Amino acid sequence: MPTFTDPVAGATEAYEAMRALAHASRTFDQPEDMYGVLGDLLGSVRSLEQVLTQIATAHENLCDRAADDAGDRAAGVRDALATAGELQQAAALIGEAERRLDAASAAAGRIAWPPTIEVQEDAGRVINVVFLQGGEADRLLDLIDHGGADAVIQELAGYDSGDETVDAALENGYVYDTPPQGSLDRTVQLDAYTLVYNQDHRHLGLYRQADALPSPVLLGLEDPRHAATTAELPSSATAAASGVRAGPILAREAARVESRRERLGAPHIHRQQPGRQAGRGLGR
Repeated sequence: MPTFTDPVAGATEAYEAMRALAHASRTFDQPEDMYGVLGDLLGSVRSLEQVLTQIATAHENLCDRAADDAGDRAAGVRDALATAGELQQAAALIGEAERRLDAASAAAGRIAWPPTIEVQEDAGRVINVVFLQGGEADRLLDLIDHGGADAVIQELAGYDSGDETVDAALENGYVYDTPPQGSLDRTVQLDAYTLVYNQDHRHLGLYRQADALPSPVLLGLEDPRHAATTAELPSSATAAASGVRAGPILAREAARVESRRERLGAPHIHRQQPGRQAGRGLGR
């Protein structure tokens, strides 16, 4: 309860209140509440500037009563005046913070927060498959110029380990509404993938929707030379052409494909990653 007469009790209460606010402001269920919080903080910062100035003045006015632990009055006066000077500098910095906070509060007051639209948990999530920059990206960025972006996407798709890549992206926070893109970045889409790259800043990243089922050819599960012909053959003919028994093998393959389709997600793939391990979004 504020006393308005006891600075020690007031400072203790202010500290506890700021601790509570620091904990509570980690999340905002209602984003429109942030404007009111900023308004209260603006008032608090203005009061803090005043408090620092007043304590600095008190150190100056009472410096003739100061001494160190050994009773040295000169040392006490020196430290009291040094304290006053530092507090005055702090008050000046708080004054600058107050002006910045005032501008932030004015901008926040112009924001309209639309109601939250609930969507399915997996809807629209885009995950990062792999991100390369600097020397790791140079060869592929050069390949874009010589072989085209599709060739780069086909190579980077080798980093996609299906469900494992989705799990790694969720664990590390590499999940987005849309592929992140800077003002100078360029994008290319192929099948379920989006390539985002920047030749000047020397980085590139591959993204896809978490629930997308990429082409088996891009994932390295199907030979592109046989993809077109086997797709046109009936199951028995396909088995005969490959020289294997149709029944159990085709049944297992059909069950595997159906399971992937039912999950509406990426396939669960176990394979070696191409080349060296890359930084983020890589399924392990």
